[in-house]
Amino acid sequence: MKKASILLSSYGLLFFLSLMLNSSSSVMAFASSPRVIKGGYWPSWRNSEFPPSSIDSKLFTHIYYSFLSPNSQTYKFEIDSSTASSLLTFTSTLHSKNPPLKTLYSIGGGAADPAFYARMASDPSSRRTFILSSIETARKYGFDGIDLDWEFPRDAQEMEYFSSLISDWRSEVQREAQLTRRAPILLTAAVYFSNSFFLASPIRSYPVSSINRNLDWVNAMCYDFAGSWDTSATGAHAALFAANSNISTSYGLGSWIRAGIMRSKLVMGMPLYGKSWTLKDPNVNGIGAPAVDVGPSRPGERGILFYYEIEEYISRNNRTVVVFDEKTVSTYAVDGTAWIGYDDSRSVRGKVRYAKALGIRGYFFWALSYDQNWKISTAASRSWVR
Repeated sequence: MKKASILLSSYGLLFFLSLMLNSSSSVMAFASSPRVIKGGYWPSWRNSEFPPSSIDSKLFTHIYYSFLSPNSQTYKFEIDSSTASSLLTFTSTLHSKNPPLKTLYSIGGGAADPAFYARMASDPSSRRTFILSSIETARKYGFDGIDLDWEFPRDAQEMEYFSSLISDWRSEVQREAQLTRRAPILLTAAVYFSNSFFLASPIRSYPVSSINRNLDWVNAMCYDFAGSWDTSATGAHAALFAANSNISTSYGLGSWIRAGIMRSKLVMGMPLYGKSWTLKDPNVNGIGAPAVDVGPSRPGERGILFYYEIEEYISRNNRTVVVFDEKTVSTYAVDGTAWIGYDDSRSVRGKVRYAKALGIRGYFFWALSYDQNWKISTAASRSWVR
């Protein structure tokens, strides 16, 4: 049994129309902006089960190798033979399959120590060592760009370090491009869903003016709004809208725009995984329903299922009810007390159309190997039509 699909709730539609009427950057204005970003991160640790050759590269414009990290003492990228082979296979495979596709490697990630990046970025000497090594690595292994995933600068001082780092990085990228007469390496960063860390202490904000000057774009991570840290109630962990909260994709993107980021430098993130809970009462099962624990989970990850695992779960359990929630533009599946919230093709289409109407640069997914037969990636790509 499936609830009828409606793209946006009345709440969302009013918000959407208001945005279209009042925004200084309309769909027409976006038509003259730079190339759209249809991005995706590739987790290198899943190479054996999902090699680069498995990627349907026609659905993407930019793909990120995740992750590399510099030496914690030297600040240089010291690539062993196995990683070198993986990097070369990644770039050569994707460039041969789809020559216009751009490849970037991403530095850091959620498991990396943020204190290391603060320490490196705080000193001009270590910044320079890191930057020169990162550029050398990109050129050596055939990458078109570099992405910084520093999660996250922890206070206003570290935000200043972040600003200094990307400023010095841009200068070196331009200098290297002039010396080699090659196109400048792309510089991007994965960032918090909102410009301001309004949920944490101390409250701090990204240096938007520096980002506008020095980065090609930022990837706003518009997911993980709910999860295993709170098992008391179900949640839409990547909700486009939230009626009584600022924890939503629409709020996050809006906060970046209000802070002054150029819309051509803002990219919306979407997850290819869901979050699960165990309901307290199977008859009370909407978003925000009382819960007692996490629900069905993949090995080693509490309350998380990849998209293809969710589809397999639904297929195995024919009692599962799938509901499209109009208010949040998200989907959830209920099987007795098992509750799984995620994005499907319907919610992704709504989000992509919203992002396009907002006038931002594009979207990206975390992570490519979590899709099922490219179902979600295809829905997104087809929804962004000029």
